[in-house]
Amino acid sequence: MTAGTVLLWRHGQTDYNVGGRLQGQVDIPLNETGIAQAEAAARVLAAAGPTAIVASDLSRAHATAQALGEVTGVTVTTDQRLRERSFGDWEGLTHDQVAAGWPEQFRVWRAGGFPEGVGAETRGDVGHRVAEAIQEAAEVLGEDDVLVATTHGAAIGIGISALLGLDPESTHVISGIGNCHWSVLRHNATEGQAWRLAGHNLGAPESDFARAARIV
Repeated sequence: MTAGTVLLWRHGQTDYNVGGRLQGQVDIPLNETGIAQAEAAARVLAAAGPTAIVASDLSRAHATAQALGEVTGVTVTTDQRLRERSFGDWEGLTHDQVAAGWPEQFRVWRAGGFPEGVGAETRGDVGHRVAEAIQEAAEVLGEDDVLVATTHGAAIGIGISALLGLDPESTHVISGIGNCHWSVLRHNATEGQAWRLAGHNLGAPESDFARAARIV
């Protein structure tokens, strides 16, 4: 068995997001805007009828998930495998600071390569752990169930690639996702590939409520 639907939900805004700083695994809380985003998105996601909610143990993701847990009554569990990609020495720095301190590694990274020597986590390692966490949480559920995994921007894009059977190291076809936006995976019950991408970078706040509700 496995969940019929998985929603990968990015956390709300933080001060690091506003400042253009790489967060990685630094434990940065939601700011006031992020809290409001989480509460607004939770009201929409509740319509999907989540059966289970699992979150990264970093506070920005866990607090976002808790907003949905409070609306639905579903208990939030945590899994550190859903943490953001580690960016090593670059965490907490702006792109300008990284470019000034590590010009060659920054150029490689921006081109889609791996920045050697800065302690960053590989895309392959991120994809493996995120996909493993989601598959384990989903496999105890049934086809009518909805799993919400609350995690981080890079983790979502890389994790989706792995779940779709693509190589995260060489695949860069999944675009970024906004704060408190989500992507939708549907289980393929009769096809060889386990998951298909049914929606990406969907948002809830303000006038987007009606469109976002189409996930149900």
